[in-house]
Amino acid sequence: MEAPDLRWVEVSSAGYTRYDTEEFRQAFRARGAVFTNASQVYADACAEHALAMMLADARQLLPSYGTQLADRGWPQPERRAKSRLLTGSTVALLGFGAIGRRLAQLLAPFGVRIYAVRRQIRSEPGVHVVPEERLTQVLSEADHVVNVLPENEETLRYVNARRIACMRHGARFYNVGRGATVDQDALLEALESGRIGAAYLDVTSPEPLPPGHPLWIAPNCYITPHTAGGRRDEGIQLVRHFLANLRAFEKGEPLADRVV
Repeated sequence: MEAPDLRWVEVSSAGYTRYDTEEFRQAFRARGAVFTNASQVYADACAEHALAMMLADARQLLPSYGTQLADRGWPQPERRAKSRLLTGSTVALLGFGAIGRRLAQLLAPFGVRIYAVRRQIRSEPGVHVVPEERLTQVLSEADHVVNVLPENEETLRYVNARRIACMRHGARFYNVGRGATVDQDALLEALESGRIGAAYLDVTSPEPLPPGHPLWIAPNCYITPHTAGGRRDEGIQLVRHFLANLRAFEKGEPLADRVV
């Protein structure tokens, strides 16, 4: 590695795909260097975005808006019959980093049962952390499956046809992680068959999603243009995050969002 005096690198993003390799980690550890990301800047925004998607789905907001844009009918019986409560439902989180933890906190008042699937098994308040070996069982119980996985060699097309087939019929799927972690052909087929009741996607592969891509017109598929992490003061918060870490680095204190 060049720059022999380098001791700390911070990236201004939550994701760090190109650096998520064992070779990179070992090189940084060997030189005693630190690598951080900016997950805390994006955790609130992404978690609130996911929660907004879940509430919009439960309360049928988007179909009602579609009616407003179309014939302006009044399908009250149908819309009421399809409305559900988020309260008391079961949520499965695929991945449990800063975004997943914040989403779990936001979901707590709704009395949901939360499962989090991740490699490191340790207790978390209000969350049932389970190993990947239990994923099939968790998917079969979940009303909502929220993907917050990062993109790396182990997660490419992680949400594939086999795992989708394990999901509870009619479950809702949300992706605020990375588009490449989902087999979009399998997702499309599951939407068309009704295996997945609805999909809310903030990330896709590729991005931007081409106008002719079938996901745009797939049944019950709702897409936002990778805006989950966005906030109007995003740039300011990134600077504050870096400066806080710089002060900690100069004092020899622990850094926020340390990856290596």
